[in-house]
Amino acid sequence: MDKTLEKRKVGVLPNRKRPRVDDEDGVIHHVKEALDEYRETLSKLLQKHDSESYQQVYWRPDIEAAMCQRKKGNLVNTRKQLGPIPGVKVGDEFRNRAELTVVGLHHNFRHGIEYMKKDGKILATSIVNSGRYANHVASPDILTYSGEGGNPRVDPKKPKDQRLERGNLALKNSMEEGTHVRVIRGINRFEVGTRAKKSSFRTYVYDGLYIVESFWQEREEFGKLVFKFLLKRISGQPIIIWGYCPIRVVNAVDRASPPAFNYICNVIYPDFFKATRKGGCDCLHGCLESKSCPCVMKIARVLSYNNTITGTKSLIYECGIMCKCSSSCKNRISQHGIQFKLEVFRTKSKGWGVRSRSYIPQGSFICEYVGEILQDKQVKQRRGFVIDATRHGNVGRFVSHSCSPNLFARSVLHDHDDARIPHMMLFAEKNIPPNQELTYDYNFIVGGSNGTTIREALLDKPSGVAPNII
Repeated sequence: MDKTLEKRKVGVLPNRKRPRVDDEDGVIHHVKEALDEYRETLSKLLQKHDSESYQQVYWRPDIEAAMCQRKKGNLVNTRKQLGPIPGVKVGDEFRNRAELTVVGLHHNFRHGIEYMKKDGKILATSIVNSGRYANHVASPDILTYSGEGGNPRVDPKKPKDQRLERGNLALKNSMEEGTHVRVIRGINRFEVGTRAKKSSFRTYVYDGLYIVESFWQEREEFGKLVFKFLLKRISGQPIIIWGYCPIRVVNAVDRASPPAFNYICNVIYPDFFKATRKGGCDCLHGCLESKSCPCVMKIARVLSYNNTITGTKSLIYECGIMCKCSSSCKNRISQHGIQFKLEVFRTKSKGWGVRSRSYIPQGSFICEYVGEILQDKQVKQRRGFVIDATRHGNVGRFVSHSCSPNLFARSVLHDHDDARIPHMMLFAEKNIPPNQELTYDYNFIVGGSNGTTIREALLDKPSGVAPNII
């Protein structure tokens, strides 16, 4: 076989030096380049087909873009393999199924179980928990996975009992051989809701390596027999906190685990509090572009057009549930969720901290500090409310204090008008390079001239846990 064709077959990028396997940074960069090229190709395809004459009912631009990259030889890790994939880390998130193929994590566009032949047996290499089957996640480390075949949700044919063949047989063999299986989880991401119906999209997160512990058959929905596989996550891998945006937890210092708490994505209001908003804007073509938007008039010169915050107002009014503007409105900057790959990590001297695995531009939204809103009558403060993240919280509870912080806090209102109980949002004070710890100043005053410092709302906390914020 011609050597050039052979190289293209195994997925070596043309005219590009392939990094050594032991060059971890080089391999990661290699994978990132392949993803960037794929996304650029997909964007061009969408622009090209953005007309009525090209509309197709079953057109899959994501798959077409991947096939274009395959023809060019621009895919990586194209050979099926067991175990981890070079250049892909636990917690990496992908925008669609096709991106899994681009990086070699899961090559099949449609089937949830992928397998390869080794020593005369087929063994499972990876599975995708996409939500099309009745899978069950008992805990972050335990997954009950349904076998493939005979699913009316996928195949319109009459339901049939599953057979011990193909992917099902591969998972059984993996259990007997003790080989590792990569697990990719599909997660629903929701766009910010407006008066219109909420829209959602699905992304895929690499959850790490699992072993198949057992399997059985049971009669499920539609009266058919299905195979069930119990998979257990291998210990020692980075932990992922599953919220709206998966957060990876890394400890390279000792064997400590993060304190137990319930991960939530939104604040928990007291029972007596009713979140109401009296009115909203009628903008249909962009609030920042409008000179009469009542929401934007309240925050003049605070937001920029690249989704960053530039002003110094301590209380920000964003467009909310009563506004007619779209979910992509630039005056909803803190409602778009966590956009950066945040990571909770163990520091050498301060307990747990937070850092980003990607570059963060100045003024970017980082996360909301969430927890239970409590009416604190014992602490003498002007508002009488605190955000308690002891039992319920998010990644914000791990952000540490610094006298030279790279984050700042702002009070934000969008789902109600009560300035006593604003949302507490964290933004980037400066450009932040990857892997730098994120910190803010507990002495920062929130709530304007009549506000209070974050430190005045501190309650006793275990070591390594961020304090409450008012």
